[in-house]
Amino acid sequence: MLIRPRRNRRTPAIRAMVRETHLSVDNLIYPYFVVDGSKKKIAIESLPDLYRWSEDELLRDFDEAMELGLRNFVLFPAVEDKLKDKEATYSIDENNFYLRIIRAVKERFPEASLMSDVAMDPYSSDGHDGLVEDGSILNDETLPILSDMAVAQAEAGIDIIGPSDMMDGRVEAIRDALDQEGFEEVAIMSYTAKYASAFYGPFRDALDSAPKSGDKKTYQMDPANKREALREAALDVEEGADYLMVKPALCYLDIIHQLKEDFDVPVTAYNVSGEYAMLKAAAQKGWLNYDQAMPEMLLSIRRAGADGILTYFAKDFARLVKNNAL
Repeated sequence: MLIRPRRNRRTPAIRAMVRETHLSVDNLIYPYFVVDGSKKKIAIESLPDLYRWSEDELLRDFDEAMELGLRNFVLFPAVEDKLKDKEATYSIDENNFYLRIIRAVKERFPEASLMSDVAMDPYSSDGHDGLVEDGSILNDETLPILSDMAVAQAEAGIDIIGPSDMMDGRVEAIRDALDQEGFEEVAIMSYTAKYASAFYGPFRDALDSAPKSGDKKTYQMDPANKREALREAALDVEEGADYLMVKPALCYLDIIHQLKEDFDVPVTAYNVSGEYAMLKAAAQKGWLNYDQAMPEMLLSIRRAGADGILTYFAKDFARLVKNNAL
């Protein structure tokens, strides 16, 4: 045979030389769930080895994450029910623990890049990402609430605003609000193609943010649709998004690839809680080798075209890298 592709796989050195896709700690965004109070490190049953952190415990864990080489983080607030209302007013309250924690992290770790979560559901008594009236999610009436939330987070020190709500027009509304308040350099990572997925369950457990009635299918995308994602992406870019995100990742690798091919802004992917929980459960049963399967999963997302990957695996991957175990 004249052509033998196996020649290029013969040794580790050769395989490394011709490797097409490279995954680095720099590509990863690590999520933290945060709560009010002190001395709290609360295990999340459906997310093994993950916790809800109070400010003091979070800062200690940040030290470890930074030592592992992680630099990009996203914070999600777990808010007590007594602080929630229909208009999500606690999201901009001057005593909001989430905003306080953002300030504390940026003061202690100014070199860290912090991404926020902009949606009503952590603060809403209805558990929806938008304002609810008579069972309907009101789009336009939600936009000022999201804009105020984004400005408050920017004031606290957030580097990248993360609108996760899927309301029409929210990128433009948030961009205008940020610019008017002098936050032109604060970026927007839009949850562009956020699908109405079955893989979000553990996340909702972590934040206790499931809808109190109905579902999110009138604003999150139908898992059957691909062209719709392209339409959403085009609108977000036109409205000023700096990054386009696909959520979830594994069942939507084709969407990640398509957005990377069609748009000239960075594309990110959210390797969601259900994807994390599946692998953790299989590894605990001994059905999969965690240290082998986890990097392969992340590599597939990177190979599809993701410049950045928001993943609960980030610290474990960084440990493998630091220990030269990959």
